[in-house]
Amino acid sequence: YVRMEIYAPNEYNGALMGLCQERRGEYIDMKYITTDRVTLIYELPLAEVVTDFFDQMKTRTQGYASMEYSLIGYRKNQLVRLDVLINGDRADALTTIVHQDKAYNVGKALVEKLKELIPRQQFKIPIQASIGSRIIASTSISAIRKDVLAKCYGGDISRKKKLLKKQAKGKKRMKAMGKVDVPQEAFMAVLKLND
Repeated sequence: YVRMEIYAPNEYNGALMGLCQERRGEYIDMKYITTDRVTLIYELPLAEVVTDFFDQMKTRTQGYASMEYSLIGYRKNQLVRLDVLINGDRADALTTIVHQDKAYNVGKALVEKLKELIPRQQFKIPIQASIGSRIIASTSISAIRKDVLAKCYGGDISRKKKLLKKQAKGKKRMKAMGKVDVPQEAFMAVLKLND
């Protein structure tokens, strides 16, 4: 945890207090430096500060706020490990530790972001966020469909069925053996997830 002092004009009190509450901050004190400037003192988890707290603070106060913080020690908290499964395999590089209250929202946002960033394959790719063995968010990237019937002009329907069956068997084998390459942008997206 850190003890944070935020210096800002009075009119941004509500926005700053809201930001600190969203980040699981505990209100300690508020001091008026002058008639129009205030110091807010909060205790927040360090993990909530290092992600994008400073950017959000500057955005909500139009650049007028400043802050300083000091470490005050460790506290017990309800944290969970959020795993990401891509095609059934755990992607260790995408595993994060989040607060239990935020796990569902972070998992859902992470899964949706990965769906945008991972390129489509010849087979369907399930993307899941899990806590332990419980899946909390899931989506999938649909397969690219190759038209195997393009070469068949008219003729016997059994030939078309044979080609479709052969394609289905190939896709099943590809899904079982297929590896999904996660692009570098996906790893960066995990770090910038709060944006």
